[in-house]
Amino acid sequence: MGQGTASENGGGRAGKYLSFALGPEEYAIRVLQVREIVKLQHITSVPDTPPDVRGVINLRGKVIPVIDLRVKFGMSDAEDGQRTCIVVVEVAASQNGPMGIIVDEVSEVLTLAETDIQDTPDFGSGVETPFLLGLAKVKDSVKILLDIDQVLISSDLASFNAAVSASEALTN
Repeated sequence: MGQGTASENGGGRAGKYLSFALGPEEYAIRVLQVREIVKLQHITSVPDTPPDVRGVINLRGKVIPVIDLRVKFGMSDAEDGQRTCIVVVEVAASQNGPMGIIVDEVSEVLTLAETDIQDTPDFGSGVETPFLLGLAKVKDSVKILLDIDQVLISSDLASFNAAVSASEALTN
């Protein structure tokens, strides 16, 4: 049985999604969790953070942690392009407020009906996919729907949040 049924994810999956590219793949997250989209800017590295944590940005006086989804998903490195941007999202697990995710390109806002979304296929034993809400059929392509809360939850998040809090204390 596949992961990511509506009942497992606390209700229906229909709604508006922001779609974006990471390499050749298209992903989407719920629009309601998107706070804003900003162009790629200087990211300050924070020592002793997980490899997928690119660092922090100063967004109108607020320190925002930034995660590189390519690294998080084990994808190959790519040069940041003209369309590379940071999507600032609200994450339930973050005690310090919003977080940024680096994406190659923001595509569009999609309105998806429940009938457009299929459950994630069963990839076999030992393959966990709690971060996938499902797969959406859009025109001739498939968008991978992400539960951004699950994507960004990790055991490393607590130590990173502590580092961000410390850096915020220094700037105040």
